[in-house]
Amino acid sequence: MKILITGCSSGLGFGLASHYLNQGHQVFGISRKPNDELSKHSSFRFLSVDISNLELLRKEISKLLESEESLDLVVLNAGVINGIKDLKDTSIDEIKHVMDVNVWANKVLIDALFSLVGTIHQVVAISSGAALRGTRGWNAYSLSKATLNMLIDLYSNEYEDCHFCAMAPGLVETGMQDYLNNLPQEYEYKFPMVSKLKDARGTDRMPKPLEAARIVSESIGRAKEYPSGSYLDVRKM
Repeated sequence: MKILITGCSSGLGFGLASHYLNQGHQVFGISRKPNDELSKHSSFRFLSVDISNLELLRKEISKLLESEESLDLVVLNAGVINGIKDLKDTSIDEIKHVMDVNVWANKVLIDALFSLVGTIHQVVAISSGAALRGTRGWNAYSLSKATLNMLIDLYSNEYEDCHFCAMAPGLVETGMQDYLNNLPQEYEYKFPMVSKLKDARGTDRMPKPLEAARIVSESIGRAKEYPSGSYLDVRKM
């Protein structure tokens, strides 16, 4: 298979890229920073770009997919979270940045990919349970993931030959957990989800990237059993 993955330098994106490469698939990666382990694979092609720079992303994507006529799978994984704080304390500029990375960069990519590549069989956008719940402290992140879900649903009605879904991967041990784990204790009282995530770290409830990638890849394989445009949670599939 030919697979494109964004945010592949670390976390779930790295896990998925490694998983598919080890299975013998060709992987096209997009991230700000390269990953030396992935670069060792001859079937890995990489584009270094900050996807929050939407104009640059639009210009650079063609370099990665030159002469390619089809993609079997696109995983829109790259994402950011702003600081854990109340919405009233979050600036519009912060929200705009999160929306650029988590939503509008994906719109730019989807539009560019369907223009550049003749056939795309499946698009999976990595979402979150935060898209469904107004959890205190997750403000811009929740707004962006809820919008991402709708973006995917809308595109599913425009490209009927491609299967789309937004997929929540469950908890994953990533750099975001380092940030949450170092928050002062008072955050645990003000933002209860911080305490729950700290407690889950190091347990089976929060697998490391390679194990999470195995779970997510299996769910991606089953995603076409559900209507295109669906929001799916790997823990409930």
